[in-house]
Amino acid sequence: MLPDNQSTPLRMGLIGGGGAGFIGKVHATAATLDNRAVIVAGALSSDPQRSRDSASMFGIDPARAYGSYRELIEGELKLPADQRVSFVSIATPNHTHAPIAIAALKAGLHVICDKPMTTGLDEADQVVAAAEESGRVFALTHNYSGYPMMRQARQMIAEGDLGEIIAVRANYVQGWMHGMDATQTPQRGAWKSDPTLNGQAGSLGDVGTHAFHLAGFVTGLKPESLLCRMQSYSEHHQLDDYGHALLQLDGGATGLITWSQVTHGRLNDLSIEIDGTKAALTWRQEEPNQLFVRSLGRPTQIYERNPNADYSTSQAVDACRLPGGHPEAFFEAFANVYSNAFDDILEIDCGESVDRHSTIYPSVYDGRDGVRFMDRCLQSNQNQSSWQSW
Repeated sequence: MLPDNQSTPLRMGLIGGGGAGFIGKVHATAATLDNRAVIVAGALSSDPQRSRDSASMFGIDPARAYGSYRELIEGELKLPADQRVSFVSIATPNHTHAPIAIAALKAGLHVICDKPMTTGLDEADQVVAAAEESGRVFALTHNYSGYPMMRQARQMIAEGDLGEIIAVRANYVQGWMHGMDATQTPQRGAWKSDPTLNGQAGSLGDVGTHAFHLAGFVTGLKPESLLCRMQSYSEHHQLDDYGHALLQLDGGATGLITWSQVTHGRLNDLSIEIDGTKAALTWRQEEPNQLFVRSLGRPTQIYERNPNADYSTSQAVDACRLPGGHPEAFFEAFANVYSNAFDDILEIDCGESVDRHSTIYPSVYDGRDGVRFMDRCLQSNQNQSSWQSW
């Protein structure tokens, strides 16, 4: 059922996601999970023929299966306003995010983009400028911010339940690179080992930016400076696959971000720990429906994802689709980012104004912060782990 402020589904154009790609299918599932959007057009591969051949995977009419993102934008703009795409979702290699996003924004389309937003700060600034000039929504899919218990934690911290925040530790640890053969090209994600396509930030850009964004999303704290050390252990590329960043945060708090894709036995182990003057909390993405809160001398409190519980905050309740005890996870969290962006798309399309700096979904400014995080980490590591101002 559509919400009261939406009469018909938004029309989605998917860019990328064809072939063996993983994240494009996630975008398609998340965007359409609540029936608030329908995929009507696509440019699904950098190869024009493969792009058109992949359209049937997403139920796209062959007439709107385009050979490139430029063809998609040009073709859709020729259609009446009530038929063309309302927004595009970008699920392509990192180096293409900026030109696609800028072209779509200039064409008056809303944009939902995979992370990292760009591979460099200059491009990030260009995307910010294009978003501001266009007045369109730009959302970045740091989907872990969509989990109900992360929104629970965010609101509890904002309301002072943990006291003053003194430290935050966010870790994103995987181990899949040990299964790669350096003499063979992987079936998907081969571009991630190529710095000209991926950018210079390897695992830092792939998973480190997620941990960094989540730390800021939950605490509301911003970096003042950072110190970083990165390593490359996998034989299949020379980009970083392990790293730590020590952050000095505003208000005197300390942050530590750790990322790895060479830790044996870890699958998708994103976790966050936050220390306050009154209490501390912990959360793990692989057990996403529980949030642990501890205070000296008191029993550990376990907050469960339950929209009917008295302790559930309004932001957590808004992010739930099912009653307590029915697990919600990755797709639902991803869909929450989409749904929140859809709310703003509808507001803007109705002529209302939206405060880009206070959205609950990751904005173009969060995207630029993520690129700045990568840039400062790379600079610190290249300069023998020197402190870099934010």
